[in-house]
Amino acid sequence: MRDTSAIIAAARTVVVLTGAGISAESGVPTFRGPQGLWRKFRPEDLATPEAFERDPRLVWEWYNFRRQCIAECAPNAAHRALARFALARPHVRIITQNVDELHTDAARDAAGTRDAAPAMPLELHGSIFRDRCSMCAFQRENRAPVDTSSLASLPRCEECGALLRPDVVWFGERLVPGVLEEAFEWAGLADLCLVIGTSGVVEPAASIASTTRATGGAVIEINPEETPLTRVATVSIRGTAVGEVGRLLAS
Repeated sequence: MRDTSAIIAAARTVVVLTGAGISAESGVPTFRGPQGLWRKFRPEDLATPEAFERDPRLVWEWYNFRRQCIAECAPNAAHRALARFALARPHVRIITQNVDELHTDAARDAAGTRDAAPAMPLELHGSIFRDRCSMCAFQRENRAPVDTSSLASLPRCEECGALLRPDVVWFGERLVPGVLEEAFEWAGLADLCLVIGTSGVVEPAASIASTTRATGGAVIEINPEETPLTRVATVSIRGTAVGEVGRLLAS
């Protein structure tokens, strides 16, 4: 096994790909499996354009519940270590599959009075704390509860009057134009890809690490279990994000 501290020290450009595992340690529910059910619905049945068209009130009720759960969570030691790492070194890009904004919160906390931009994540799947219009390009930040008591009470676009929806990428939707291209551009230039807390099964994000490897870069994976990305990794560390990220980046 190659020495991880030497790999990190030698890397000029670093991409960091994070998934649900890093935020689970902050208490963010995964909403999957026996403990992840909400009422009688599966996330896969609610997080779709078809579900929103069929019953936007129900979908907003689901996202209100998720927002409430996530709003009670705070960045953990792994989020904070990555934010400090990105602020301390040039050419680091955090790319996340998560919609919880915990990387953003960690970046702002770590930056203090400095510019937090270097540690701000590229959000592949959007943010649960933004609304966007279902018809036009309007967006807004929103952490407030949505009134789901009736169809008429649901939020509407300030520009065209159409229904607003959560600014997240739903099942069956394409990623926002430019976001995925930027992620793969970084991956192709990277000397190192850190893969933290992601199962490596959700495409196209799962191919980011493979892109770095294919262009000659190293891949370090941190995950408690083996994943499809383990075979791509230069080094695979069995452990949790909180338990391993700070130690790895401080070495």
